[in-house]
Amino acid sequence: MAKWKRYVVGPDANGKSAVLAQEATNVQESPGIFYRVTLWSAAEVPVDNSIADDRGLAVKTREPPAGGMLFRALEIPPDSPDRDKHVDVLKKLNVEVEQKHAPSPADLARHPSMHRTDTLDCITCVVGEIYLVTDVDEALMRPGDTVVIRGTNHAWSNRSDKPALLVGCMIDASVGVKL
Repeated sequence: MAKWKRYVVGPDANGKSAVLAQEATNVQESPGIFYRVTLWSAAEVPVDNSIADDRGLAVKTREPPAGGMLFRALEIPPDSPDRDKHVDVLKKLNVEVEQKHAPSPADLARHPSMHRTDTLDCITCVVGEIYLVTDVDEALMRPGDTVVIRGTNHAWSNRSDKPALLVGCMIDASVGVKL
């Protein structure tokens, strides 16, 4: 799976803009299933840019902190031919990342990566192609295509022979719509 650089720009000791960091530090992966990097996060919106810490390290959960946001890159390889292994790996991941809403058996039958978060997600396909899977339909996303997910079930299905790269923000949100 890919390794990406993350450049963090902020004020240097003289108050001038400078590149302060050049490496992605919060990487989670399961070879053959996903490679995810949390590039930045914040526990507050609006974001406090005076905090000098590497805020990409702050999030280990799937969702941002309450009232916060996160920015991630996610590489998804072609769907695993071993569906049971795919489901098992993602069930373990859901525990590790404190998934708030466990997928139902019907969700997992639809796709092993089906999940829901209490967030507003704005995600762009940057490389490759991937199917956005919802409860009732699918959309093929290609580079430049963007989806806004408003706290509903969704999954990612890569039916090609090459990895797909998604980049986007997740912002803590109220439910708003009864599901």
